Amino acid sequence: MPSPEGVQIRSNLLAFKAAQGQGAPAPLSEQRASFDVLVENYVGHPIPLPEGTRVESVDVDGIPAAWIYPPDAETERVVLYLHGGFYILGSLKSHRDLVARLSSAAGVRSLLLDYRLAPEHVFPAALDDALTAYRWLLARGTKPEHIILAGDSAGGGLTLALLQTVRDQHLPMPAGAVLLSPWNDLVGTVESRTTREAADPLFSGRGVNALSSFYAGTENAHQPLISPINADLHGFPPLHIDVGSDEVLLDDSLQVAEHAKAANVPVELTVWDDMWHGFQLFASVLPEGQQSLEQMGRFIRLQTKLS
Repeated sequence: MPSPEGVQIRSNLLAFKAAQGQGAPAPLSEQRASFDVLVENYVGHPIPLPEGTRVESVDVDGIPAAWIYPPDAETERVVLYLHGGFYILGSLKSHRDLVARLSSAAGVRSLLLDYRLAPEHVFPAALDDALTAYRWLLARGTKPEHIILAGDSAGGGLTLALLQTVRDQHLPMPAGAVLLSPWNDLVGTVESRTTREAADPLFSGRGVNALSSFYAGTENAHQPLISPINADLHGFPPLHIDVGSDEVLLDDSLQVAEHAKAANVPVELTVWDDMWHGFQLFASVLPEGQQSLEQMGRFIRLQTKLS
């Protein structure tokens, strides 16, 4: 059974979904501004960062980013976090609280990257920025075995694209990757785009599929760097995947987990009953969201050998 908080948030999400279907989409600038305060809009008040969190702006070879430190963070270990937002939304502001709570659960610092967004910057701009950030960490002496890649939604798919690129360019692999409801199929071939339509309180399958062209541009969206559901996962580090049962993106996670097992990649998969896409963004008020982050934190500590 979902928590009382989960029931209330779902009700609010359903009301928003219904309202969205009644008019023309807002201009992209307005959508981005609204996404930055998504959780605040649903819970009705600003969400303070966890007590003791420190945020420092940093320039990553020309890419804006932020270091996020929980209290007493182990600074040799790093999470490189790639935010979600279907490649068109999301910022350092939208995901600061989520990354702070993940960092706290893991006991490490995180680098939250403000990669370039579509449609102004189509594929491979976001991937190029992610690769630049990974190389930046290595060049500054961070050991690859102390790096965890992480991302939600589009950021999860981007994480898998980055792993392909790191492997194929013969760079040292990170210690692992954490994927929160990754958007892996930009073509929309998975069955959950339709079978989970009624259960999903946020998105329609058709709506999600329509977004892919903003990022893919003129490229074939089937290619594995855009749709990692088609990727060869051999040589990947261990993966941890969390996804909600009520998502039109559910099969994006299930199929990648199957492909990882077939490629002999260790994978942990948790399907959270009655949860929706990006439920961890509500971890400040949603018990299931916090529990998911704590589970990810344990994975990060284990893979980076942080006692």
